[in-house]
Amino acid sequence: MFYAEDAPAGGSNIYTILMFVLLGLVFYFLLIRPQNKRRRETAAMQSKLGIGDEVQTVGGLFGVVTDVDEQAVTIEASPGIELRFAPGAIARVITKVSTEEEEEEETEAVDDAADNSDAAKTIEKG
Repeated sequence: MFYAEDAPAGGSNIYTILMFVLLGLVFYFLLIRPQNKRRRETAAMQSKLGIGDEVQTVGGLFGVVTDVDEQAVTIEASPGIELRFAPGAIARVITKVSTEEEEEEETEAVDDAADNSDAAKTIEKG
């Protein structure tokens, strides 16, 4: 006889959409963004490989880079044994041989840090 009229259900649709948007943001910030950052760092590391760098491959082989070109990296695994790998197979650089440019940048960074530390001491003394 008397039926209660249902309230409009428009609000539940907004909450559902909001929940999916928040879920997408969580996936982006917890999964996708860090993965892209690691991929960029790895690509930068692989592009900066130089002769004399000690590296580890994805398969776990340790060696010293003896030659680098666009398509391959040659690694000396032990004296007299050289292996060629695709640049993507290099997982990490263990020790990097510094070049003159890198040494100049490090010297400039140390000089800048020394200049800034004097300013910081002056500010602290007030």
